[in-house]
Amino acid sequence: MCKKGTVADLCNYKITTRSVKETKKLGEKIGTCLQAEIVLALIGDLGSGKTSFVQGLARGLEVPNDYYITSPSYTMINEYPGRHPLFHIDLYRLEDPVDFEDIGLYDILGDNYVVAIEWAGKIRQELLPDHVTIKFIISGDESREIYMSAHGANAVNLLKEIKNRST
Repeated sequence: MCKKGTVADLCNYKITTRSVKETKKLGEKIGTCLQAEIVLALIGDLGSGKTSFVQGLARGLEVPNDYYITSPSYTMINEYPGRHPLFHIDLYRLEDPVDFEDIGLYDILGDNYVVAIEWAGKIRQELLPDHVTIKFIISGDESREIYMSAHGANAVNLLKEIKNRST
């Protein structure tokens, strides 16, 4: 959908956060922008800010404050109620693609939810519906370079909205 030299600026976005608080604020901003279901494919090393981002995303989706948002490294999937239901998935411990089916990932991806997938590099991107890939790169003790790319019409619209709210 996005080609260099045409609408690539709508399909790609980079932002630098300088603290955990700013990373959470970015997630919250994206959560407030969401008007429909979408998959957020989160990629980055341990400690790069993926879970902090999802904590902010949950606030932007109006997940009640009494829900403590943690990485589902052991449970693999956490579900939270909000303006749009949020599924927080962590694929860190999975090795075999067959596990995706076993944990119900394909069923979740086919429904009308906001889905944030940590360690999304473990799933083939072509298996994902419209989605935004968000790559977290540690660039300092607290700072992160965060690259977002849109895959599909809903994802392009979301990035456009994020950019509009940032200016």
